[in-house]
Amino acid sequence: MSSGGPPRRAAARAWCRVDLAGGTLDIWPLGLLHPGARTVNVAIDLPAGVTLTRRESGYSVRQGEIHLEAVDLAALAAEPEGVLAGTFLAELDAPPVDVELAAGSPRGGGLGGSSALGVALIAAAEALAGREPSPPAARVALARDLEARMMRLPTGVQDHWPALLGGVLEIGHGPGGTAVRRLPADLAALGESLLVAYTGQSHFSAGANWRIVRRRLDGDPETARRFAGIAEAAAEAAAALEAGDLPRLGAAVRREWEHRRELAPGISTPAIEAMLDAAAALGAWGGKACGAGGGGSIALLCPSERRAAIAGRLAELGGTVLDVRPTAEPLAVDVG
Repeated sequence: MSSGGPPRRAAARAWCRVDLAGGTLDIWPLGLLHPGARTVNVAIDLPAGVTLTRRESGYSVRQGEIHLEAVDLAALAAEPEGVLAGTFLAELDAPPVDVELAAGSPRGGGLGGSSALGVALIAAAEALAGREPSPPAARVALARDLEARMMRLPTGVQDHWPALLGGVLEIGHGPGGTAVRRLPADLAALGESLLVAYTGQSHFSAGANWRIVRRRLDGDPETARRFAGIAEAAAEAAAALEAGDLPRLGAAVRREWEHRRELAPGISTPAIEAMLDAAAALGAWGGKACGAGGGGSIALLCPSERRAAIAGRLAELGGTVLDVRPTAEPLAVDVG
């Protein structure tokens, strides 16, 4: 930063994630209904990038082939393709800027791409204003609340933590707030066994999640039983990662999916099940849909020597295997 004042440009890069077990429990107060509930996920080197550059007046957003111009942030937020930038930058009192967004995740991929962009927007806007970075927990809370404002639905926190911190995380949902712990996993070994593929079908997680959460809050016994199974699988996944036992992790992920897909019709799809079944037939230890399901991506754990064969079969079934690996790198910010 120059001595003449705040910088003219600020950029931030955050990461997408794979949720291994315990998703949806991060939506308050669901985790409180299952003591010991946690979400286990891992940051992957699929970036979400934001660049903010000062301009004289007005705002613009570019993302791929999309280009929007708006006189103010309210007008920007009124556009479907500008709502994320408009909502976040208005809360952060951003000056007139050009906004460049770059999402490595397929749209609707279930990999937390939009949340990672939100985290990066907060970091870039703070840097552009010359402010000290907010603590991670404050950034997570702000991103969650602004997403809820955008979607008019309850949202969780599990996507934001790996975007900020990187690594393999256990996110606990106990009384008094979220507790985040980095699990001492072997990222290189995990990367050799983790396979992520986009099914070709986009999904919308917030609406599906809210219908499920509402049934749980209404006391539906079958929904409660399924969430209890998800919570148990997440505890097992964390223990397996700490022990470096990847077959055990795969089995926990498989059990998580067995409960999750029964939460509501449409969480699983014929394409998802065909890919998971084909992977299992070729030796995969376990797998699940990422995010809320209903499309998006799948994540698999498999012996490293079977990875190529499974990837080839998923491609034959119409999947796009993503060239991703776990990463321990945290959020990065650059100013100039």
